[in-house]
Amino acid sequence: MPNSTPATMVLRRLGIAFRLHTYVYDSSAESIALQAAEALGVEPNRMLKTLMAELDGKPVCAVVPANSEVSMKKLAAALGGKSAKMMRPADAERLTGYHVGGISPFGQKKRVPTVIDEGALTHATVFVNGGQRGLQIEIDPNDAALAAGATMKALTAARD
Repeated sequence: MPNSTPATMVLRRLGIAFRLHTYVYDSSAESIALQAAEALGVEPNRMLKTLMAELDGKPVCAVVPANSEVSMKKLAAALGGKSAKMMRPADAERLTGYHVGGISPFGQKKRVPTVIDEGALTHATVFVNGGQRGLQIEIDPNDAALAAGATMKALTAARD
């Protein structure tokens, strides 16, 4: 597996430290992010999934823990919009240049407003997709926000 993707190239260009981790991607997994966490032996709240959404008809990116659901209300509020909904997978692939299951918040074809769930800040490092199925980047959450041009806000639905 190559260790050079648009995501890793952005991080290297910015001089940001990161570690690459590979695993066997299971396309039949119910949750791609949870499968990655299990394969790498990482707590699910440290494995972040990259979700592409539309906010008032414009593309945005939300990065949340693998074991959480993004709250569309909180996503809209975080970016000063009214209404958010998930983007169709084909649209997400066209916009980012990545395949679903390999979408990274770094190095997307078109830079869009990005929000990372603030819970990521409770960890020394988190894992985000490296821009290819089966490739994860371990990175300091502050560096992840810097590289993605992201803000940190509460994005997840309340847990019971």
